[in-house]
Amino acid sequence: MVDDNHLQKAAEVIAGSERLVVFTGAGMSKESGVPTFRDALDGLWAQFDPMKLATPQAFRQNPKLVWDWYNYRCELLADKLPNPGHYAVAELEDLLPQVVVITQNIDGFHHEVGSTDVICLHGDLKRDKCFANCRGNPTYVDVTQLSAWDPESGPPFCPYCEEAYVRPDVVWFNESLPYHELTRATELSRQADVMLIIGTSGVVWPAAGLTVEAKQAGATLVEINPNPSEITPIAHYFLQGPSGEIMPHLVKRIRELLTR
Repeated sequence: MVDDNHLQKAAEVIAGSERLVVFTGAGMSKESGVPTFRDALDGLWAQFDPMKLATPQAFRQNPKLVWDWYNYRCELLADKLPNPGHYAVAELEDLLPQVVVITQNIDGFHHEVGSTDVICLHGDLKRDKCFANCRGNPTYVDVTQLSAWDPESGPPFCPYCEEAYVRPDVVWFNESLPYHELTRATELSRQADVMLIIGTSGVVWPAAGLTVEAKQAGATLVEINPNPSEITPIAHYFLQGPSGEIMPHLVKRIRELLTR
């Protein structure tokens, strides 16, 4: 169990926040049983180099292979559910003036539990878009509405331009993070008075740089992770353990402080 004194101090800091940013990573999804990118390279897919499955070049060379890989990842996600940590993050919106979630995860769980302002830095596995973004970036496509398309045949052509394939709305290797999302995430990190960091290793850049932006701008950093990360040395408070266990206790303390 996390140190009670550290938990109370972290709760007091967050309870006093006017501009809270919650920054989440793969560890939070892993608590829900969602395999990480490399964990999903099992069975039939174990023989493949990730660079053959998750780059724009790979999609151009073999669109069906890449499409099938992401369909497989969607299947792995189908029976997974948000964990108590996700619900606790959503509860913070009822308690604090401003809560924004910045996530590196592509499972959509934060939206699913009711968080209303979520910046998805790496996209959303449950969405698809035109590979050419023919009607603006991004050009979303709902493939469930494509009645003439056979899902077993690989990706469909975009119904708007009818020239480019539809692809998953995720950030691949060799691609930049979406400009609007990264710009807003950076601005909010610089404006935050507290950043709550959950389940991220701090090694994936440029996303990891948001913690540095927040610290340099004067924010208090509260980290929740099962093990120390690259962020731990700059965090003001480190609560060691799974977010699904710690977050409900933390939010309970925050609620008690605000309702005295």
